[in-house]
Amino acid sequence: MNDIRRTILWVIFGFSMVLLWDQWQVYNGHKATFFPGAGKSAATPAPAAPASSVPTSASNGGTVAPAALVPGAAVQAAPAAIASISRERLVVTTDVLKLTFDTEGGSLVQTEFLKHADMTDKTKKSVLLDESKERTYVAQSGLIAGAAGGVFPTHKTIMSVMPGERNLKGDAKEVVLRFESPEVGGVKLVKTFTLSRGAYAVAVKHEVINVGTSAVSPQLYLQLVRDGNKPVGESSFYSTFTGPAVYTEAKKYQKVEFADIEKNKVDIEKTAENGYVAMVQHYFASAWLLGDGIKRDLFMRKVDTNLYAVGMITALNDIAPGSSKTLEAKFFAGPQEEKVMESLAPGLELVKDYGWLTILAKPLYWLLDKIQSFIGNWGWSIMALVLLLKAAFYWLNAKAYASMAKMKAINPKVTEMRERLKDNPQQMQQEMMRIYREEKVNPMGGCFPIMIQIPVFIALYWVLLSSVEMRNAPWVMWIHDLSSPDPYYILPIIMTLTTVLQTALNPAPPDPMQAKMMWFMPLAFSVMFFFFPAGLVLYWITNNVLSIAQQWVINTRMGVPPQFNLPKF
Repeated sequence: MNDIRRTILWVIFGFSMVLLWDQWQVYNGHKATFFPGAGKSAATPAPAAPASSVPTSASNGGTVAPAALVPGAAVQAAPAAIASISRERLVVTTDVLKLTFDTEGGSLVQTEFLKHADMTDKTKKSVLLDESKERTYVAQSGLIAGAAGGVFPTHKTIMSVMPGERNLKGDAKEVVLRFESPEVGGVKLVKTFTLSRGAYAVAVKHEVINVGTSAVSPQLYLQLVRDGNKPVGESSFYSTFTGPAVYTEAKKYQKVEFADIEKNKVDIEKTAENGYVAMVQHYFASAWLLGDGIKRDLFMRKVDTNLYAVGMITALNDIAPGSSKTLEAKFFAGPQEEKVMESLAPGLELVKDYGWLTILAKPLYWLLDKIQSFIGNWGWSIMALVLLLKAAFYWLNAKAYASMAKMKAINPKVTEMRERLKDNPQQMQQEMMRIYREEKVNPMGGCFPIMIQIPVFIALYWVLLSSVEMRNAPWVMWIHDLSSPDPYYILPIIMTLTTVLQTALNPAPPDPMQAKMMWFMPLAFSVMFFFFPAGLVLYWITNNVLSIAQQWVINTRMGVPPQFNLPKF
């Protein structure tokens, strides 16, 4: 009974260590040690999306066939290329984006963020979409047949590009890039991309022109195709979600692991008139956005070995000869900045994944952002936020530390009793309960106040881990990037010392084995922080220092002089 609270806390901590180790195994391509349902890391992807990535048929795993819009519709693939037009790549630059387009389908094949440095090489800019030997991650759109059948321009059709400015210059507010397909099945597809100053969202207009002699009923698809590999440079000591997601008003945010698509275990909303489709990874995301009121079918499917697609299909209905129809959409590719994403579409900010503690994490981020706007430094803002949280939980912590102080005060009496009655466990238990009653000590009094705070601090952990604002954000002197580990390990060493000090201030358990565990677990936990982002370590140091100060003050007020209980191994 004397150490129930510690036992519970160590069980929680130990289980957390198990989960972290399990994720480490999965991340490095091994089978999960404790939860074998987790999938393996995928192999190196093919260099480009094959023609089969045209969404042409229904399959398991939540794929929606184009024919689902109009039952019985014929589905055929469009010609892969038009020989009279040469294929090339075009680069368009704004103040925040450098985009590379392919005239094959007018697809977006690379996005470079000019205000975000690469995590592994600070001299380069961060790249999200990419089509190379190492990576496949592209945004595509095109037409497929509806009920009346036909063959139309797809993302495999070579398009011509209209002449125009490719860079945002001077006082210009936007750059426009226009692709036009040749006639395929009596239809021309014109794609117009409009890039605006300071924006990560690109306006995309699809104009379908019927140049034939009969009405056509094509369907427009918008899709993201990505390999199943983790982002380069992501730490193995924490695991963030990488994969496709959809959002609808009906079922809200739904994310799906690549492994679940591989196993045909996809359960998402199939049809909607709102929402978006996205590919998500740590710090960055891409998404196709359609306006509300436009009926669309949503799909996720495997395209090829280690290649997956998420997208939407919407019907354009009959287009008479000589007429056209236009559909406006937006394509977002950028950092997961909550305020920016909230302004683009409902629910888009949810791609910044806080897990099951979103309800706590969002207000914590809001508060952290407000503090940073006043202080102007994310490192000091983290420390200020922890200080505010400790102040908010002051009375809960006071109760916990007061209970621990009482336990420390009666510890000699309990130790003597345990030694005297070590051969009579039943009498020892009765005597211990008598001591607790007489001294008015609740052995669980120090546990519950701490457990109540655990979800809040876990939520803050995910806020700091997920916030792109921490990337390349300096604090002081040698800390130039709060999202990367301390290069000189100074913060982790301080973190370890504060952990040792805090552990030494706690009353030593009478049981020798528990006493050893009380030291082993925090030290093992501290080792992990040598590989954690500096911002997370700074948060934990601040929390430790404030906890030590409060515990010291409360012990002194209660007449229990602070003393260091060093381990006896």
